[in-house]
Amino acid sequence: MPQGSRIEQREQTRRTLVREGRRLFAGHGYAAVGLSQIVAAAGVTKGALYHHFDSKADLFRAVLEQVQGEVAGTVAATAEAQDDPWEQLRAGCRAFLAAGTDPDIQRIMLIDGPAVLGWSEWRALDEAASARHLAEALSGLVEAGIIERQPVAPLTHLLSGAMNEAALWLAGSGNESDLDDAWAALSRILEGLRRG
Repeated sequence: MPQGSRIEQREQTRRTLVREGRRLFAGHGYAAVGLSQIVAAAGVTKGALYHHFDSKADLFRAVLEQVQGEVAGTVAATAEAQDDPWEQLRAGCRAFLAAGTDPDIQRIMLIDGPAVLGWSEWRALDEAASARHLAEALSGLVEAGIIERQPVAPLTHLLSGAMNEAALWLAGSGNESDLDDAWAALSRILEGLRRG
């Protein structure tokens, strides 16, 4: 088999494992999914899985990174669709809360993510995926004088924590109006940052 075909086949196997792992983790939760289920769904051997991932947790990390990247992309695209920097922040924050209402995202990103990888690693992945965009938006608003001059890092962590906590609350609420209520509360917090 030519070298290019082997590389392509390995990449396809990895994509298939991530796709099937994601489907199973989202549908059943990390703890309820065994390696044998994943490899059967992907149509590969355990050896093939271990060629790409050190463990089930390592596969889950790849799935989580994919989900977080998709959420971050949606948030960024939603924010960038606005012309006004303040409205970009608001649109991005609302998009994050809305994304967190998807049951698959809730399970992988908000429930199993911290439990499987531990809080520190989960936070590091979250920071790499979405907190960076929030920090950039806040920095721009501070520089433009829309938000009072202040250190951006603590503000980023406070807002990110508030949004993650709201998303976790939404994940367990089951009430459709709770998204609007969470957004109303977050909007009031954001307005408190805006200079008169």
